[in-house]
Amino acid sequence: MNKIDNRNKLKSEPFSYKVTKSNKTLIYYEGRQIMILSEKDTKKFINKIRNKSSFDIQLVLAKITGNFKHGNEKSN
Repeated sequence: MNKIDNRNKLKSEPFSYKVTKSNKTLIYYEGRQIMILSEKDTKKFINKIRNKSSFDIQLVLAKITGNFKHGNEKSN
């Protein structure tokens, strides 16, 4: 049993990211921008995800964003 993603949320790849020309990283959750990483943090992020599987990248993004989802957010 995989205790990291018990509810299989990361399997659907809810996180995405985009590195800008100014070397900042925009992080998205379900298409909505939730965070911007600085140049320094972008370098660390790129090193962490280098040669990782898509699940591992989703896990890194989830850890970076922290506990922003509490389950009481309104859905569209």
